[in-house]
Amino acid sequence: MVNLTPNPSYSITLRIKAPNRTGMLATITQAIANVGGSLGQVSLISSSLKSIEREFVIDAASSNQAEEITQAVKSLNDVEILKVYDRTFDLHRGGKIHITSQIPLTSQSDLAMAYTPGVGRVCQAIAEDPEKVYSLTIKRNTVAIVTDGSAVLGLGNLGAEAALPVMEGKAMLFKEFANIDAFPICLNTQDTEKIIETIKNIIPVFGGINLEDISAPRCFEIEKRLQAEVNIPIFHDDQHGTAIVSLAALYNALKLVKKNLEDIKIVINGAGAAGIAIAQLLQKAGVNNIILCDSKGILSKSRQDLNSQKQEFAVELTGTLADAIRKADVFLGVSAPNVVTPEMVYSMAKSPIVFAMANPIPEIQPELISDYVAVMATGRSDYPNQINNVLAFPGIFRGALDCRASHLTENIFLAAAQAIASLVSEDELDKEHIVPSVFDPRVASTVAEAVMLAARQEGVAKE
Repeated sequence: MVNLTPNPSYSITLRIKAPNRTGMLATITQAIANVGGSLGQVSLISSSLKSIEREFVIDAASSNQAEEITQAVKSLNDVEILKVYDRTFDLHRGGKIHITSQIPLTSQSDLAMAYTPGVGRVCQAIAEDPEKVYSLTIKRNTVAIVTDGSAVLGLGNLGAEAALPVMEGKAMLFKEFANIDAFPICLNTQDTEKIIETIKNIIPVFGGINLEDISAPRCFEIEKRLQAEVNIPIFHDDQHGTAIVSLAALYNALKLVKKNLEDIKIVINGAGAAGIAIAQLLQKAGVNNIILCDSKGILSKSRQDLNSQKQEFAVELTGTLADAIRKADVFLGVSAPNVVTPEMVYSMAKSPIVFAMANPIPEIQPELISDYVAVMATGRSDYPNQINNVLAFPGIFRGALDCRASHLTENIFLAAAQAIASLVSEDELDKEHIVPSVFDPRVASTVAEAVMLAARQEGVAKE
């Protein structure tokens, strides 16, 4: 197995006091390098004739390696570690989001209009015409990020409290990339009916609902029921966000290998929320040959353990993932680390495309097959072609909120995928650049425009 690359998620800061003599800085940096640390910024804190204090920002590949780096520096003669900061934990202290007022309250008249007694007139206006809630409150630009903590990232069922840091981060992305006010709603229940009931009861406040980190198969029922029973857009990002960005990346990857959606064989490993949603959107886009696998192998019609979502993609073929991947044009992984071997990739069709999106450890390390595959993508930011949902959900909700979409459809998702793909021009397109950067300022607005146009064509836009 290839060692993981140092990355900012395991970044530490060491504040160090050492003798002020020639070569001391080189000794410290060499100690860091010897145990695999990736050195970032070095800051001078204070200096005297005898000693010097510096802070070193260092990326590690794991918590254990971060500790190894600390101990390696600590073991140096005459070097004192004054403090160790875990930069990721420090970033989260006190939470990552807060609420601010849009208007100042500097006088009695401001207070009288913003709150009582003036606010009563606004309440009466909304009671007489409920549609005015969109123009007179935050509802038009507010999304609830709802989870039950049952499938947090790739970590499993951690519960509502442990899910909160992820939902806070999601709220940051909504605000930064699409100027949408989103708020985390972490529910202390994993009962399907209670979740549905709770979401329906909080809808007066929100213009859209983003379902997040809810385990399959309950997530399918929750989304389907809510779409049918409420009149605001419901979006399960683990399903549809992943599917949209995967399809966008595939559009461009296929341009490079000069293959068509209708002619290719695609194998998807992982038949949970993301895998099923990817398969459904690929079918809608025109893919005819899709084989899904789970931990027990191919979803075969001969198996008796398939739920209704898996049965939709059951095939006559039986066997393992290795059997399925043979002669495949595309492999899409939303499953588990290291389940694909180089030999499996070598058995694929000419110019294979591999999207190994398990996070943080992909289904196969890119280094093992980089010289063989035509296009490689992962879910990680430290490799080219990151399949990142932030390319999709901010723009989707921006468009849906702005046109007051009552719900989201597969045609809207297709339009979003095409919009993302279109941002990589023919001149820019290559095997390491099949999707735009998440920091490309065009992404959210381009996706939003595509969503609004598709919503109007579908007849689900109220404005």
